[in-house]
Amino acid sequence: MNKKNNSLILAPTSLLTNADFSRLADVPPEVEWFANINNSQTRRAYENALKDFMKFTGINKPEEFRIVARSHIIAWRDELTKRLLSSMTIRHRLAALSSLFEYLCERNTVTHNPVKGVKRPAIDSYIGKTQALGDHQARELLDIPDNHSLKGKRDRAMLATLLYHALRRNELCLLKVKDFKQERRGVPHLNISGKGGKTRYLPLHPAASMLIHDYLQEAGHLADENGALFRSTSNNRVKGSQQAITPDGVYKMVREYSQKLGFKIGAHSLRATAATNALDNQADIAKVQEWLGHANITTTRMYDHRKTRPEDSPTFKVSY
Repeated sequence: MNKKNNSLILAPTSLLTNADFSRLADVPPEVEWFANINNSQTRRAYENALKDFMKFTGINKPEEFRIVARSHIIAWRDELTKRLLSSMTIRHRLAALSSLFEYLCERNTVTHNPVKGVKRPAIDSYIGKTQALGDHQARELLDIPDNHSLKGKRDRAMLATLLYHALRRNELCLLKVKDFKQERRGVPHLNISGKGGKTRYLPLHPAASMLIHDYLQEAGHLADENGALFRSTSNNRVKGSQQAITPDGVYKMVREYSQKLGFKIGAHSLRATAATNALDNQADIAKVQEWLGHANITTTRMYDHRKTRPEDSPTFKVSY
């Protein structure tokens, strides 16, 4: 080993003090688990679930989770049911608690996960609650923004990106210019930063590609590869903002245009629309699962309406 490399090992640029080292060594695994959750939305959901459980059981210190038994979990589940929370909400809260105990098991802090074996409420059906648009409504939504202004071009590009690639609104906001310039086997792709820090590459739909190029040409930040792809606008100004549009901004944008067409939807409806449309057109459900970034195919099945399409009903097979 040369002298230069050796000096780097022996003399790091910063050192933990003895107090810092002891403090970090004493961090409870329960706190460590929470600190390791990177996604802000997941953190918020898990935090709400754990706060609710702690309030119900009277837990005040992280270490007290180690004496939780299955009976505590069952009692909490029954209390959530009495509050008339939805089956999906109860399942999500139990999943948050289960995630904590799985981590504690890995750390040998507890011997077992008390959430395992607790019966979870059945999901009403595999049919998603989020409204999906019909094909004609999706086309109308894409056409409604003003194509002569920067904001209109941006909004059309964002709507197309959501409708053709089934992105979550947070994934849309995280896109950088360089994520739009990916290529795999000669085919343009989008590089998506998904939930849980997972990355997926989606082939770029030609219609969306054209609208994004149109927007970038007008906005003038095509060369800013590390900058946000879709940026906020103010008073329909022509150039300027470096800030990425926020998830709330995406929601309001979709809400505004859908209201003009006579229906109210949020951004998630565009994800549901894309998934439903792909499945209706015979896309393989396993591939749709990967496309959406779902960890479990059960979630993907909520978008599969092929068994409930009115046109396929035996009603229309009756002939007199």
